[in-house]
Amino acid sequence: MKDDRDCSGMGHYEKHAAPEHSHRGKTTESFLDKKAVLAVLGIQPGQTVLDAGCGGGYMSKEFSRLVGSGGRVYALDSDDAGIAALKAESAGTNITALVGDITVNTGLPSSTFDLIYLSNVVHGFNPGQIPGFREEVRRLLAPGGKLAVLEMVKRATPFGPPMERRLSPEDLQKFLGLVPLSTLDGGEYFYVQLFGKPDGERG
Repeated sequence: MKDDRDCSGMGHYEKHAAPEHSHRGKTTESFLDKKAVLAVLGIQPGQTVLDAGCGGGYMSKEFSRLVGSGGRVYALDSDDAGIAALKAESAGTNITALVGDITVNTGLPSSTFDLIYLSNVVHGFNPGQIPGFREEVRRLLAPGGKLAVLEMVKRATPFGPPMERRLSPEDLQKFLGLVPLSTLDGGEYFYVQLFGKPDGERG
């Protein structure tokens, strides 16, 4: 399936990171069951995917392989250095790496993305960022598109954020204002919550 949606050439992206919570230089890659996560996301060739809070882009590279030459992957993060490294590494591929923040208007076109994916990011948002995140996700999702939020389970684990920062699937469902589709296993310490837009809502 050939997809003509293209977000390349986007201009300036404003950084808006929560000062009290930074993921810079941190990664959960070695703990994730990537096969399990990719299986529940159901990514198809030709789709357009946004990896928001992509870090070093390890999942962006997996998405790139799955969408193939007819699809596109946009890797968004507020870490300039990380995005610069990913840009250099992914030059000539279907990955576009951008400095930006999904809790504000990114400048990306509305109704574009078949999947928006966030891995261990949402629990770091401060309360003031949630409304902007909710609004931007609803704007960016294509008709029938899905938001996938991967978070750590809300129980004691050998690593991860403090318990008071962790979010259960029920917590996510309360404040995101999207339609919960399913909660799926993302490995021993993680779950993936899938959301869609309310019926009839457009970007």
